Amino acid sequence: MLNSKLKNLPSLKIISSQLKKKGKRIVFTNGCFDLLHFGHVNYLHQAKKRGDILVVGVNSDRSVKRIKGKNRPIIDEKNRLSVIAALESVDYVVLFNEDTPLNLIKALRPDILVKGADWDKKDIVGGDFVSSYGGRVMNIKLSKGYSTTEIIRKIAKTFQGYRY
Repeated sequence: MLNSKLKNLPSLKIISSQLKKKGKRIVFTNGCFDLLHFGHVNYLHQAKKRGDILVVGVNSDRSVKRIKGKNRPIIDEKNRLSVIAALESVDYVVLFNEDTPLNLIKALRPDILVKGADWDKKDIVGGDFVSSYGGRVMNIKLSKGYSTTEIIRKIAKTFQGYRY
């Protein structure tokens, strides 16, 4: 089942087009999703509620390194993709190598583009494009107290000097 959710862009483009012809509303979001936590799970659950089909773009390892720094990601892309695909709220997962998902958004033309409330709508990559054809750009309130960076800091502090 997990592998059936993992798609490359050409196949996802065909699937998306077929679903739209059936009247399904496609929701798109993206992220690194390193060290998956409740905040991620709740965010994706809320994103799914905005439409019928949730497509999640996941940054490749190379992309994460460029964005987050040389020590990231903690979890490699194959495992991050599989974990996101395992979530009930997620219908399809696609990997992308660019720093932003703009090419995915242009190819898939989602009905709804969502990002966390920490993003100003005017700064959401692809927002102008989605709005140009009548799509909606939406923010989702984030769960307080959940951050991959904070989890990494806590682990580093807790195990500082720990001998394995």
